[in-house]
Amino acid sequence: MGRAFVYVILGGGVAAGYAALEFTRKGVSPGELCIISEEPVAPYERPALSKGFLLPESPARLPSFHTCVGANEERLTPKWYKEHGIELVLGTRVKSVDVRRKKLLTATGETISYKILLIATGARALKLEEFGVDGSEAENVCYLRDLADANGLVNVMQSCSSGNAVVIGGGYIGMECAASLAINKINVTLVFPEVHCMARLFTPKIASYYEEYYQSKGVKFVKGTVLTSFEFDSSGKVMAVNLRDGSQLPADLVVVGIGIRPNTSLFEGQLTLEKGGIKVNGKMQTSNDSVYAVGDVAAFPVKLFGETRRLEHVDSARKSAKHAVAAIMEPKKSGEFDYLPFFYSRVFGLSWQFYGDNVGEAVHFGDYSSGTFGAYWISKGHLVGSFLEGGTKEEYEAIAKATSLKPPVEDLAELGRQGLNFALTISKKPQPALPIEVGRSTSGLVLEKPVYAWHAAAGVVLAASIAGFAYWYGRRRRRW
Repeated sequence: MGRAFVYVILGGGVAAGYAALEFTRKGVSPGELCIISEEPVAPYERPALSKGFLLPESPARLPSFHTCVGANEERLTPKWYKEHGIELVLGTRVKSVDVRRKKLLTATGETISYKILLIATGARALKLEEFGVDGSEAENVCYLRDLADANGLVNVMQSCSSGNAVVIGGGYIGMECAASLAINKINVTLVFPEVHCMARLFTPKIASYYEEYYQSKGVKFVKGTVLTSFEFDSSGKVMAVNLRDGSQLPADLVVVGIGIRPNTSLFEGQLTLEKGGIKVNGKMQTSNDSVYAVGDVAAFPVKLFGETRRLEHVDSARKSAKHAVAAIMEPKKSGEFDYLPFFYSRVFGLSWQFYGDNVGEAVHFGDYSSGTFGAYWISKGHLVGSFLEGGTKEEYEAIAKATSLKPPVEDLAELGRQGLNFALTISKKPQPALPIEVGRSTSGLVLEKPVYAWHAAAGVVLAASIAGFAYWYGRRRRRW
């Protein structure tokens, strides 16, 4: 028994929802598109799980955060998919894929064939057992990757009001969950092996600001060590965690956020893999021309930096999905994916945005006491990354545009003195269409060569739109 579709999306996360919407906009016919997902619900905005879903009052619940409300688009409920003739195959695990024969086999034995496959399998949460620690199956040890995880976490939270929570991991999930737990009046201790939180992105100076803010909200930090084992009570629940430094922390709840791993196993030996994901070209097309990959699982060329990267963030998932569908449906009209790496987070009353790459030398600016501050990253004499906390819509747009332009910088001290004004000024300058040699400006910053329009123009418009939406989204949808 089997079914056949023109287009199949494998995976039901954020990217799947945005791809489905783009398919309808590009004229897909009823009955041509199918989405296969292990989750029992239609695609939804995953960022809500670590934010609004965990709030103690008026928490976010489906159907309010189905895709594509995260980008101020239509909300795609199951009814929407039915009205557009899109088949949702939910609660279904695919156990094998034959790329050569264009067939998928589900765990129930059904064969589903396709002409074009869009891989949106995302990633899975790394488990403690992969690091030699047992105990993930305890009812009060929680991960946060999907809706079932979020429901389980909420149930444990409600059972340990005013209790003790230990959060393992100082990255995105750890930081956002710690904030949500503190808002729920749970005593939180954050444990991670690095010297400061968000070590993959933050500088020590930026991290210290957030750590101090968290501490003002009652969150404790235990840095430079890792979990080694649990202590269990007679019912099998965790009652304490043991750390490598010899200390022990009481725990009514443990949240684990120690990273993710892309779901590529179905395609190993069939598609080219790189950077831990599935390698694609600028049209999100894999080594098999009938197969595309998007979101966390895709390793794609970032034009701005001239190298292949795999990005783990919702913005990349949304935009890569839309670009892939455009490439599938209108191959002659679609160009190469020109993406400016973008990350953001909102915790407590804080909100930051980052664009580009955090390599090279960091130059800090702004007033940390006022809550508006940031940093630039300079590599090989050019601006390659920008971070800003507490900015306005115009300021976020400015750092996005400035980063996309990669202007040359030679005086780092002057850059620090100018601070945000540097990005504001650069973002307003018209870009020359031809190479023109420029001498040192009165600012002392520039500049041996300008950025050419052919290199920057496309990225500028995209960067400004990303920043503008992110600012609106942060102000209007704080719960997510």
